[in-house]
Amino acid sequence: MSNRFTTQWTLFVSLLTTSILYGQVIPIETQQNALVLQTDASKRVGISYFGPRLQQTAEYGSIIKESRQQDENAGIFNSAYTPSGSWSLCEPAIRITHADGNTSLELQYQSHQTQKQDDNVSLTTVILKDPAYAVEVTLYYKTYAKENVVEQWSTIRNQEKGTITLHKYASANLYFVGKQFHLTHYHGGWAHEMNPEETQLKAGILSLDSKLGTRANLFQPPTFMLSFDKPASEEEGKVLLGTLGWSGNFKIDFETDTYNNLRLIAGINPHASEYPLTAGQEFKTPSFIYTYSDHGKGEASRNLHRWARKYRILDGEGSRLTLLNNWEATYFDFNEQKLTGLFADGKKLGVDLFLLDDGWFANKYPRNGDNAGLGDWKENAKKLPHGIGYLVKEAQKAGVKFGIWVEPEMVNPKSELYEKHPEWVIKQPARPEHYFRNQLVLDLSNPKVQDFVFGILDDLFTKNPDLAFIKWDCNAVIYNAHSEYLKSAKQAESKLYVDYVLGLYKVLERVRAKYPKVPMMLCSGGGGRVDYEALKYFTEFWPSDNTDPLERIFMQWEYSYFYPTIAHCDHVTDWGKQPLKYRTDVAMMGKMGYDIVVSKLDEKDLQFSQQSVATYRSISDVVWHGDLYRMVNPRENDFASLMFVNGDKSRSVWFNYMVSSRFGAGSGRAVPLKGLDPKKKYALKEINLYPGTQSKITKEAVYTGDFLMTAGFNPAVNLNRTSVIIELTEVK
Repeated sequence: MSNRFTTQWTLFVSLLTTSILYGQVIPIETQQNALVLQTDASKRVGISYFGPRLQQTAEYGSIIKESRQQDENAGIFNSAYTPSGSWSLCEPAIRITHADGNTSLELQYQSHQTQKQDDNVSLTTVILKDPAYAVEVTLYYKTYAKENVVEQWSTIRNQEKGTITLHKYASANLYFVGKQFHLTHYHGGWAHEMNPEETQLKAGILSLDSKLGTRANLFQPPTFMLSFDKPASEEEGKVLLGTLGWSGNFKIDFETDTYNNLRLIAGINPHASEYPLTAGQEFKTPSFIYTYSDHGKGEASRNLHRWARKYRILDGEGSRLTLLNNWEATYFDFNEQKLTGLFADGKKLGVDLFLLDDGWFANKYPRNGDNAGLGDWKENAKKLPHGIGYLVKEAQKAGVKFGIWVEPEMVNPKSELYEKHPEWVIKQPARPEHYFRNQLVLDLSNPKVQDFVFGILDDLFTKNPDLAFIKWDCNAVIYNAHSEYLKSAKQAESKLYVDYVLGLYKVLERVRAKYPKVPMMLCSGGGGRVDYEALKYFTEFWPSDNTDPLERIFMQWEYSYFYPTIAHCDHVTDWGKQPLKYRTDVAMMGKMGYDIVVSKLDEKDLQFSQQSVATYRSISDVVWHGDLYRMVNPRENDFASLMFVNGDKSRSVWFNYMVSSRFGAGSGRAVPLKGLDPKKKYALKEINLYPGTQSKITKEAVYTGDFLMTAGFNPAVNLNRTSVIIELTEVK
């Protein structure tokens, strides 16, 4: 008997023994990590292991045996999808009322299978059923092996004869064992997004949630970092990065039990969202997406970036357009002559596209401010007597493409749409209307409203087939939640929050089916809606209306943990007190655009800006598709330092920015770089210098990757050189 055959036989016997003694063992693995499920004597499915993948699959049995004994001694069961009303007293993942009014639920293992979708992607399904009621739950675990990312969701199927009601219906239920847990979550508001807060989780439940209905991320996004045992750093520590792919109300619960272990439950917020399922109907929950690393936050974020570019963001491995937006140049005050002049400015600057922002539509109630016209999507005849088609052609004549802003989900009370279709508006008929930015939300649970919203985009593209870009905004939240459509259709109004989002996705699916390649920016007064379900339909998102470059350094730093920079829209504007070079260098860290009055730039500023657009084109491939490494955190130092490295480690772009103006602030020391090939030699060159200035870096600056990552290099960023970009190129 060969050694290979003996090893395989030993593994088989070990797994068989484990299965007999401890039930079904279901490993869910990526290249580096594993989540192991296992059934008990009552056919319940629990979580027996989460952490680094073991080389010998059979050894999961030893972990299972040990964890099972500990669980039995503690009197707990680490359910993979905790039901309510039966054996568990913990926070449930699912709570329902059966057709006969019974509120208990038990879920027992029926079967499972793992299917390889390709060499990298596998899908494991686990089917659970209630032994007393005809309710079936399927757990889905989609693994992306090389990226070490897991996408997890569930479906709930009603096979009873009557209607059941879902009160809670989570996407994921995970269980972690550790000495202690530290949660980094985010909070903020308009122009003040993505402020991190680190908390050690103690006994009890900490919840992240939103009840805003639309632009649900305005005050708190569904993204977090969870460190195991101690707070993770960039390069050290065990950490999980997680986020929910859902554009509406969410809730993520972190429950620390009496044994200091942690239960995580993530999904749609059940607040005011009881969801009825008729006989034979199925409900699919949104995806909970996560990656785990025992080498710090940097590796975890790079995992997520690679996954997002390849599998989730629309055209994530493609390119992006540079643009000039008119908003901060004109606001609502423009006409055809003023706009065509800006087209010429865009060409002079060297960008690809001109973007016309808010204010181009409505006639009875002209859109001259944010208090009227929203919903009346016909060109304003006074401002644009020749229509959008004329602007598209004039832009092309000037040598730039043309894009346009829309906010199709919203309506001003002062509009023809509101007068004609008040029943399309989300509002309580017996309550005073409550406005957010002088507007209300259209009811996307209504198929007629879905047709209307799709028609706005379809009409623009049909009349203007050369339209090259859409900025899709969403500024209001839902007050006085009520659907006249659901009421008249005799459907539960508690479906509104969920069906609104599902209606939005139906519209976006139709848009992408007909116009699959047009770039679209996801905008919600900033990052109020960015998530990985919405980004299936959008090429990029607007992180914040706050474009002060100093503020953007901090915001973009935090966003970068969860979203790759190819998706960040970063514009050069007149916000802030920093010089033009600083503002431009910060915008280069993502998808660069401009929101300035080009005609007001002096000769040197114009020369610098033209040079910057050309420089950006030369480095954009590395910024968009390279791996991101963070060296110096601006929250802990008086400057920020980070770099992007391309796939074969032959090129890198290194960004440095001052974030303090105190005396003596600056690098003052060598910064060890990251992500390079230690055996390669690199030439260092400072780029994007302002006209008339000289670099502090000599032309002979060539070092090995080993030297640069060990001894480091001083970028000489200081109060006189507030932003420094250095390009590293392999020398052969």
